[in-house]
Amino acid sequence: MSQNKQRGFTMIELLVVLVILGLLAGLVGPQFFGKVDSSKVRTAETQVKMLKMALQTYRLDVGSYPAKLADLRSAPANAKGYWAGPYLDDDIPLDPWGNSYQYRLDSAAEQGFYLYSLGADGVEGGEELNAEVGYFPAK
Repeated sequence: MSQNKQRGFTMIELLVVLVILGLLAGLVGPQFFGKVDSSKVRTAETQVKMLKMALQTYRLDVGSYPAKLADLRSAPANAKGYWAGPYLDDDIPLDPWGNSYQYRLDSAAEQGFYLYSLGADGVEGGEELNAEVGYFPAK
């Protein structure tokens, strides 16, 4: 007599495994995505420092800060004699949330300019992930 036994998982066993996987995803998922948000803030801080260094190098060569960030990539008409750029290898980066960095000259600023990201919400003000990142005017 030959016994023909089929082996496999029962429906109950599969449901138990799916419930356990769902619980694990519910516990680990939010912590993982929280790290993604905080890493965007750190990325913005790093990009602001990189842009600040490029701005300072431009100032050393030309004698003043550029009127706009695009001047780091191509020489403005008033600086061609002294401009030794491009001061960035790639295009001006967007912040980690896909927005342009805010830049403006201001003699009242500690560095002589303001350079910042508006944060996750893309508007002035905010706290935590929505707060500005970089060198921004005091509120």
